[in-house]
Amino acid sequence: FPSQLKSQAPGSAEELRCLQVLNQQPEGSSLEELSSSQGCLKLASTIKAYVATVTENMIRKSAVKEAWRSYFNTSEGQLPPKTAGKPSAHLTLRPQSPVQDGRSQRFGNLSQSCRHAITHWEHSSLHSHVQNMTYRAGRLRVEQPGKYYVYSQIYFRYRGADRSSGSQLVQCIQWQPAHSPPVLLLKGVGTKCWAPEADYGLHALYQGGLFELKAGDELFVSVSSLAIDSNDAAASYFGAFRLDL
Repeated sequence: FPSQLKSQAPGSAEELRCLQVLNQQPEGSSLEELSSSQGCLKLASTIKAYVATVTENMIRKSAVKEAWRSYFNTSEGQLPPKTAGKPSAHLTLRPQSPVQDGRSQRFGNLSQSCRHAITHWEHSSLHSHVQNMTYRAGRLRVEQPGKYYVYSQIYFRYRGADRSSGSQLVQCIQWQPAHSPPVLLLKGVGTKCWAPEADYGLHALYQGGLFELKAGDELFVSVSSLAIDSNDAAASYFGAFRLDL
């Protein structure tokens, strides 16, 4: 017994009698049943407190040991890798710089209907982010393979003078595997007729789809015209996120 018990008179007949009574108590009985003997009740309370303290210490040590076991890789003797968040990116449009002849050789040979690659996206602002993917010069690069939902919306904003050549609006999401030419993943088309006296013709094209992508694959957006609204972060955007299916 603990030091608390040693303060009792050693070997007293009362203690022995109390221990016998405690030993004969049915399982689950309460201390109130010993209330007829204050000395016995005090001894039982001391024993109960001691057992509770020992049990609490054992549970605490077991919990600490389990935490360390889960933190360390016991088979390898090394720390496990850090758990990273799921890959995701949401980019918002920035003002574009028109490319000579409407093309950028860095983006490969794009079709005439979707020949303008969008090269300027905001990736680290209140409305945008990149996590466990890489962004560079208009491209999103996949670092972790898996199934990704890829999406984009472009808000076309044509002035009256810009509509003289026609009002066919096209948005494309391109996929470029490593060391390969770009492949068209998604294509959205809108043919619009606006009143000649209208100051602006406005139209938003949205598209998205689920694709199996590999590490090193790159994604980018191209459009039929750079007459788009780059001042509204909520209107024109491009992104992707991995789904664990």
